Amino acid sequence: MSETGAAVMAASRICKSFSGVQVLFSVDFELRRGEVHALMGENGAGKSTLVKVLSGFEKPTSGRILMDGQEVSFANNRAAEAAGIVLIHQEFNLADHLTVSESMFLGREVTRFGILDRSFMRKATRDILDRLGSHIHEDALISSLPVADKQMVEIAKAISRDARVVFMDEPTAVLSREETRILFDQVRRLRDQGTSFVFVSHKLDEVMELADRVTVLRDGQWVKTAPVSELDGESIAQLMVGRELSSLYPAKHEPDVDEEIALSVKDLSTGYVKDASFEIRKGEVFGFSGLIGSGRSELMEAISGIRTPASGEVRIYGRLLRSGDVRAANQAGLAYMTKDRKGKGLLLGEGMTVNLTLQSLDQHGPVVYLDPKSEAKAMDRARRRFDIRVRDGNVIAARMSGGNQQKLLLAKVMETDPKIVIIDEPTRGIDVGTKQQIYHFISSLARDGWSIIVVSSEMPEIIGLCSRVAVMREGRIVGVLEGDEINEQEIMRYAAGLKRRTRPEEAGAVPA
Repeated sequence: MSETGAAVMAASRICKSFSGVQVLFSVDFELRRGEVHALMGENGAGKSTLVKVLSGFEKPTSGRILMDGQEVSFANNRAAEAAGIVLIHQEFNLADHLTVSESMFLGREVTRFGILDRSFMRKATRDILDRLGSHIHEDALISSLPVADKQMVEIAKAISRDARVVFMDEPTAVLSREETRILFDQVRRLRDQGTSFVFVSHKLDEVMELADRVTVLRDGQWVKTAPVSELDGESIAQLMVGRELSSLYPAKHEPDVDEEIALSVKDLSTGYVKDASFEIRKGEVFGFSGLIGSGRSELMEAISGIRTPASGEVRIYGRLLRSGDVRAANQAGLAYMTKDRKGKGLLLGEGMTVNLTLQSLDQHGPVVYLDPKSEAKAMDRARRRFDIRVRDGNVIAARMSGGNQQKLLLAKVMETDPKIVIIDEPTRGIDVGTKQQIYHFISSLARDGWSIIVVSSEMPEIIGLCSRVAVMREGRIVGVLEGDEINEQEIMRYAAGLKRRTRPEEAGAVPA
């Protein structure tokens, strides 16, 4: 990319307020032709709001948007798309009842003699998916696709539109390494042909790999724009949070060998998971790693009662847990924090208090009536304990940043007063500062006697947090690592099928 490339798009002194609460403060931003420009900042920094303003989903309160040096104003996102601007949403913008090819051409259907040319649209969809190296069938219903495949459909939609400017908001959050590699190859190919990309991500390693320049926002204000070659991951992190992040991960807590067994899972099987067995001590942080589709979340849902297992048993402090019963699991002291905070974790149209107390209503009044004072006190306590930062205490969950949503979800889970907590993808789509807070909170829980299961696709956090790590592959626990074995190379050997435990009893039994 030429350092002197002309600006294809620019923002000049953009301000944005919602209901009188200002979230962007006179932000400047420039995107050159044929570059990948990373937009970074903590959750709540204003990244997604700026992206929505530039892509026509929101109107700026003040300021100017320029295309090729000329001021423009988009009435809506369709007007922005007509100008060659496409947004790959962090939240999927797909219709579950349509097929993949129908979703790809929704709103721009191809007709022949007044009739939908389904054959053409299916072939065009297949061609784009093949370019992305995707196995997704063009006739599959969107509702039948796993999360990672839905993300690939969103990416394919954007690529199919021959856009001049593509905004990518956390596009790799649910993609495997191979899918991410294929996406990056396509981005580079399109960049070299003159397409410009704005890459919103919290993954510093991906930004350093893909981006040409970086702009950092903090608290709704511009902080710095610089070529990636002049920065490193540590300096970007410091710009984002305004402080030094010297210890992202706390010191690991190793439980005593004589601590009692908090959770015991024996020969648990579901439709995909087969004969899963492991044990966790009181005060232990136990990790689950593996490639996407290995069965980690399905196993956790079976343990926590969300789905009914075909066979096997779960014991909490020695007591057999009734299978397929979430309420029984909660009453026994086990809680599950879903990885899908928007779809399954929070009611996005409701306020913070409603979300916080939804699973613990019996703690805030008799059967029929809730005590507003009790709920308000719980909300105040949660905001302090989890550092939930909002300018408006009455904000609905949908208007909160991803990091604050994640903290609210964690607070909701902890409000049930569990002793064993399963946290599925604890830091998906959140910034490095919030990650550090959640890591230290997990560590403090373990030190105070809680038992934690961390399920994560982020290998550094599995390695940095957990005293033991189970690796899953194709629905089975294929190895349990501890001590010096917990490293990226060893985990990948098990996850890729290059290595496998040799004795069934090695599948997570607590060593004597």
